[in-house]
Amino acid sequence: MENIKFENGTLYLLDQTLLPNEEKYITPKTKEDYFYAIKTLQVRGAPAIGIFAAYAMALVEGDIKELKAYLDSARPTAVNLSWATARMLDAYKQGKNLIVEAIAIHNEDKEMCKKISEYGLSLLHNGDGILTHCNAGALATSQYGTGLGPLLLGKEKGYNFKVFTDETRPLLQGARLTSYELEKAGIDVTLICDNMASLVMKQGKINAVLVGADRIAANGDTANKIGTSGAAILAKHYGIPFYVLAPYSTIDFNCKSGEDIIIEERNGDEIKSLFFEKPTALNETKCFNPAFDVTDNELITAIITEKGIIKQPLKEGLEKLYD
Repeated sequence: MENIKFENGTLYLLDQTLLPNEEKYITPKTKEDYFYAIKTLQVRGAPAIGIFAAYAMALVEGDIKELKAYLDSARPTAVNLSWATARMLDAYKQGKNLIVEAIAIHNEDKEMCKKISEYGLSLLHNGDGILTHCNAGALATSQYGTGLGPLLLGKEKGYNFKVFTDETRPLLQGARLTSYELEKAGIDVTLICDNMASLVMKQGKINAVLVGADRIAANGDTANKIGTSGAAILAKHYGIPFYVLAPYSTIDFNCKSGEDIIIEERNGDEIKSLFFEKPTALNETKCFNPAFDVTDNELITAIITEKGIIKQPLKEGLEKLYD
């Protein structure tokens, strides 16, 4: 499944806001098109956003420094966005071909996902029950994914997993995207409401929790889709391993702890109106809609990057990775 394709000088983006009911590719042209796609989640998932932004830096004409700042403001929590635009700006200063650089970022992500998937799969067993939250598969990256990568790679190798997928309110990434990807891959998946995670854990149906990340602080605190920290607390209570799978570029060594992570707050109407035929609350009802929360490092069993598996204590393990 390709969510981003660059063919004959044109970038094609699979519009994730239309899934699972319609598979449609759009072709952004202007800087506003790219900003809108990032802001409205036509493209989402930290690695995919970075890849998409890299192509934007290569294809959109104008002041490249201004373009970087403009794109970075679209999703402030996802560190891969600013990482990719910074790399493209550096390539521009060095006189490199920006299309070649963007393609390199895309290809490197594919290799990164394969390595993360292999490391993650080494921690699982055939027949395991797995809980996922949000979406961290090929739709969120370039291939395999991060949080879903071990499941997709495992399927290719003959593993059989029983996956329970949180719906992930209010944007329903788990329902619309994760269950969609797993069904397409032929993996046994059961969709559950977010608040059912405790029950399936208590019933012994979950052997591990796999999630992605949008930003990892230097001490191991991790920004994930809202609700992920709740799953981590439950996993800790029931003695279930909780694994965060993310590329090395997601680690922000300038961010000391989760307290320093900027949490994106989105329009409250997403809670009341998005994906519903009619609003589910009165117009005057106030909403609080943070897109992320922070999973404290002590709740995380291991962080898995393309450079290896970092187990507790996470801060010391992450420091060893720093280059």
